[in-house]
Amino acid sequence: MGSLSGIVAVVTGGSRGIGRGIALGLGEAGATVYVTGRSTGDLPGTVDSTAAEVDAVGGHGIAVICDHRDDEAAMAVFERVRAEQGRLDVLVNNAQGSPPQPVLWGGTPFWQLSPHLWDDLVDVGLRSHFVASALAVPLMLTRERGLIINVASHGAVNGKKPGGRVILPYSVAKAGLHRLTSDMAAELDGTGITVVEVWPHATRTEAVMAAAETFGDLTQWQEPVLTGRVLAALIAAGRWPERHGQALDLRPLADELGVTWGGERLN
Repeated sequence: MGSLSGIVAVVTGGSRGIGRGIALGLGEAGATVYVTGRSTGDLPGTVDSTAAEVDAVGGHGIAVICDHRDDEAAMAVFERVRAEQGRLDVLVNNAQGSPPQPVLWGGTPFWQLSPHLWDDLVDVGLRSHFVASALAVPLMLTRERGLIINVASHGAVNGKKPGGRVILPYSVAKAGLHRLTSDMAAELDGTGITVVEVWPHATRTEAVMAAAETFGDLTQWQEPVLTGRVLAALIAAGRWPERHGQALDLRPLADELGVTWGGERLN
């Protein structure tokens, strides 16, 4: 996949789940990874444990506790990167204020949902990506090069269908992220900074495994680190401007970049 030694990345929401997998995938390739997150909740995983895992697989992990609903806390993350590294190469917007999986995929109609679910999914899963990107771009502009990756989903374009199980605020947040990516791409055109969105496939995150009965057979689902390995290969390939503004399905992207789809479990 090539080496990411010397690459400085920020992965928001990196305590667990796909964010942890991304941090580990970049770490395997030798990147310096700032892992942000609230590090709260009943599920395993903290920014400290993920940063330590990044170190263990060959990268340099730096843990930063940050609630991305707090703009001042987010600002402090990027000021720390500026002070410690003097540069930022990659931002992965992954933070998500997700409810438990049985709620997220429970199919409850919107008129029966608590409004706080909208706030969690849209404020964290969309607004915080806007804020983090706005804070990252000035760091990237100093070198006229950088990559912003928004972790979206197939639902960003497809939306809900009758009988769909995922709750409405999630699909709306991902649709907003799709537009955020395309409009950011228009405004970043000519700056040397590339923005893309990526669509992971069904993933065996800690939250999914804790509610496995909600999903049934998980044998064909992927490990979180696979997303990180595909993104590491994308970064290492370096041909970012060719993909500016695109939505990238990770399965064909893995085939294109020569990353084995599947792989061992990384605990």
